[in-house]
Amino acid sequence: MNTIKISKGSTKMIAHRGLSGLETENSIQAFIAAGNRSYYGVETDVHVTKDGKFVVIHDDATGRVAYDDIKVEESAYELVRKIRLRSLCPAAGKAEDSEGPWEEEGRQDLVIPNLGEYVRICKKYEKRCILELKNEFRREDVERLVKEIKDMGYLDQVTFISFSLNNMICLRELLPEQELYYLTGAYDEEIHAALKKHGLHLDIYYRALTKEIVESLHVDGILVNCWTCDDKQDGERLAEWGVEYITSNILE
Repeated sequence: MNTIKISKGSTKMIAHRGLSGLETENSIQAFIAAGNRSYYGVETDVHVTKDGKFVVIHDDATGRVAYDDIKVEESAYELVRKIRLRSLCPAAGKAEDSEGPWEEEGRQDLVIPNLGEYVRICKKYEKRCILELKNEFRREDVERLVKEIKDMGYLDQVTFISFSLNNMICLRELLPEQELYYLTGAYDEEIHAALKKHGLHLDIYYRALTKEIVESLHVDGILVNCWTCDDKQDGERLAEWGVEYITSNILE
């Protein structure tokens, strides 16, 4: 199994949760797999543990992707790191067919990565970090997140995204020139107005887009990323409309 190549013109491709169509989502291996391909960026999701550490996982709890189920933001980092991820990727077979976590013993990529591991992989492979802040962050945590990435020397290669407008407003105050995208599953004029007001771009569910919406956004200098498109025909149509980025599990 491999990625599906599309005719994309100037549109850039982003690997969703790493190359999650081939590897376990948001795992070190998924990030490396994306790094070894032509993707412009690698997307992931960041949570804050109970003791203030940044870890990358999509859900609030680990049960869907791991053998044990804990709530990430209510757990200490040490406990989160002990959780073993399932091989949920299509190429590795279905997790429900596995007999237990011991099957993955020795695979250090099948733990929940921390922020530093993700950023260092993106830096090594010269990929842009597309970093989603999950849930609403406290301002002090946003400030710590920014500082941690800055200290790694890669802040200029990070695009922040979030469904929380408050997260985006906080980031804009801290980083006046940073590339920031507001995540949404739909589009209306109120969202358009908020993007203009706060100097944000749009990261939107691809089925909510039309060519006319893309054109309207571009008139106001608003760039468009769309998630999560895995259909070749749909991806090529979005590229024809002129979206700047397509986030995908498998398209390249």
